Amino acid sequence: MVIALVGLPGAGKSTIGRQLARRLQLPFIDSDHVIEERLGCSIREFFEREGEERFRDFEQQITDELTRGQPCVLSTGGGTVLRPVNRQMLHDRTQVVYLRSTPEEVYRRVQHDRSRPLLLVADPLQRLRDLYAQRDPLYREAAHFTIDVGRPSVNTLTNMILMQLELAGVWPVPSAPVAPSPKLVA
Repeated sequence: MVIALVGLPGAGKSTIGRQLARRLQLPFIDSDHVIEERLGCSIREFFEREGEERFRDFEQQITDELTRGQPCVLSTGGGTVLRPVNRQMLHDRTQVVYLRSTPEEVYRRVQHDRSRPLLLVADPLQRLRDLYAQRDPLYREAAHFTIDVGRPSVNTLTNMILMQLELAGVWPVPSAPVAPSPKLVA
């Protein structure tokens, strides 16, 4: 089983994903890190050098590969849902959890993080609002579950996700029926 986390950049996909993976005893994979390893440069550098369309092509290849792979918790890039084929792959092959966070909540959490190209604009809060308006319907389309991130702790959010997976019968993973043990004759 692959559990894929989607949401705005800064919504907590990596932080919550690591905790969820530990609790489920599954590997954690960050698709952005896989992409950067394969490209041999940062996503930002590739984006600037080759353009968004070439980046999205590569992102689609990686999404295809990772959604067919080993059971894991997968943190996706914030823009992965922009392509319909990616939304379909995620929805059909994984259990998608949308970590929904308002632009204001994301901004509050990441406003001092200068490593995020997203925030290196004149009005980062407006940029987050624009992304939310564009992507929220796409995240919802791909998702099996939506968790409002808000202010709960990472542990509380992880428990909320586990509860949703359990209620849906996805976790714990149903095991094969156990054969009855033979009766002992005294």
